[in-house]
Amino acid sequence: MSAHPDFRSHVASLLSDALALVAPETPSQVEVQRPKQADHGDFSCSVALQLARPMKKNPRDIARALVDALPPSRYVEKAEVAGAGFINIFLKASAKQLVPAMVLAAGTAYGRLGLGRGQKVQVEFVSANPTGPLHVGHGRGAAYGASLANVLEAAGYSVSREFYVNDAGRQMDILALSVWLRYLDLCGISLPFPGNAYQGDYVREMARLIHEQHGTRYARDGAEVLRGAGQVPDFAELQKAAPPAKDDAEATLDQLIGNAKRLLGEDYAYIHNFALTEQLGDCRNDLAEFGVTFDSWFSERSLYDSGKVEQAVAALASKDHVYLQDGAKWFRSSEFGDEKDRVVQRENGQYTYFASDIAYHQNKFERGFEQVIDVWGADHHGYIPRVKGALQALNLNPERLTVALVQFAVLYRDGKKVSMSTRAGEFVTLRELRNEVGNDAARFFYVLRRSDQHLDFDLDLAKSQSQENPVYYVQYAHARIASVLREWGGDSASLAAADASPLAGARELDLLQRLLEYPEVIEGAARELAPHLVVFYLRELAGAFHSYYNAERFLVPEEDVRNARLALSAAVGQVIRNGLALLGVRAPETM
Repeated sequence: MSAHPDFRSHVASLLSDALALVAPETPSQVEVQRPKQADHGDFSCSVALQLARPMKKNPRDIARALVDALPPSRYVEKAEVAGAGFINIFLKASAKQLVPAMVLAAGTAYGRLGLGRGQKVQVEFVSANPTGPLHVGHGRGAAYGASLANVLEAAGYSVSREFYVNDAGRQMDILALSVWLRYLDLCGISLPFPGNAYQGDYVREMARLIHEQHGTRYARDGAEVLRGAGQVPDFAELQKAAPPAKDDAEATLDQLIGNAKRLLGEDYAYIHNFALTEQLGDCRNDLAEFGVTFDSWFSERSLYDSGKVEQAVAALASKDHVYLQDGAKWFRSSEFGDEKDRVVQRENGQYTYFASDIAYHQNKFERGFEQVIDVWGADHHGYIPRVKGALQALNLNPERLTVALVQFAVLYRDGKKVSMSTRAGEFVTLRELRNEVGNDAARFFYVLRRSDQHLDFDLDLAKSQSQENPVYYVQYAHARIASVLREWGGDSASLAAADASPLAGARELDLLQRLLEYPEVIEGAARELAPHLVVFYLRELAGAFHSYYNAERFLVPEEDVRNARLALSAAVGQVIRNGLALLGVRAPETM
């Protein structure tokens, strides 16, 4: 047995040995958990309750027999039978006193696990249409996805981070049209601007750049631009006309897009690609500044160019999962748990977004990923059955796809909710949020709660320097530790060899226990796809340290006590750094 054991595995092994004696005919694998209440010990096991029926015995009697059969251990203080038949295990203080050396010797590797065994996992997240700046709603998906990928990597998975670029759909055509109409205005061709086109100042800026570089090259006759788009009113009528019905407005937009493609010909590709390149570049830079990077930026258009979409639909059709109705091709998704069948190719021959999504997910598994995690907005919940159904229809295991849903964060400034509509141009960008509260607060606040729970983002709290601000509270704990170590002035590396036996106070044992739990927190966060568990843990660890700091002096004359307390503090600092790194948050040494 190593000098720095995995106590959880050690306790499980002891119970397995006892089980082999008490019930040799049963499986000897035993699981232990952390009890929710501290007075229930350091570990708890419910195996006696599980064996009651097959053994036809009272679970408390089984638990008592297991406790009596436990082999001796240098780390276990005692074992007790509790409740209906739980076994509670208590570690010796001397076992917990090994923890500072364990943490300091491992350093940044403390908490890294072999759970994933190198399994190839892809995490696809953000994947926002590149039709405008990222807003604060996108920010939560970015923070969650990045933190989740980091947690999975820490748990031993081989993680690939991917952004799916929706560069082939109607929204990009709407953006291209919006830019072109603003450009025409700069060329002196003033036309009514559709209310359902993209309205933001960034659209005008892209139009200005095109006009600055190319003059009137892309100017066309205004009457031809509006040909057939009868729902677009004259400017004189714009103020008094009732807004057109939604279907009419969208039909008008499609007519204008068609006119743009007809009039511009090959030049339309330039307008389209210019808008795409500008917005995608802005998105890349914004995310990079936010500490969110990707291994791959996958183009939706590449699926069409390579024939992957056509091939995916053909593969479904070859298995009789596609039928023709009203000129369109439908996937029989209702046979795979969806509420109704879905169109994959329209009557006009155009493939739907769903068709490209089928091809995209098929491509993911063709690239060798053993597990795929999609991070979607909660409003896409109904989309899950049809995508999984398509995978099943293609003879791919749908269980290899996990969809993590993220509720959009709602931003409040001065107690008022801020509207975020991309086309209307009335939104707070992620960049504006970061400039206001800082990257650290934004990354931390975004993962304060479960991703599928509603999140109100309180700007006032995020900017405050108080105990109520959770990121400030955690960072301040780290800064306090750094301050103590600076004041001490010794060699921090030597603390790994410090004798920790003086750490016998209640607060010290509590901190040691919390440090011991960190690897299990990472395991739980990885299994549950829940980086917020790391946030909860760090807040509790910081709270325990602040309590300890306020109650004890560290730089006392007694060298053994001083070094032990400094070693404990340094270990807490290391774990805070490790945890914050997973969340993309700095661990400052001064505040």
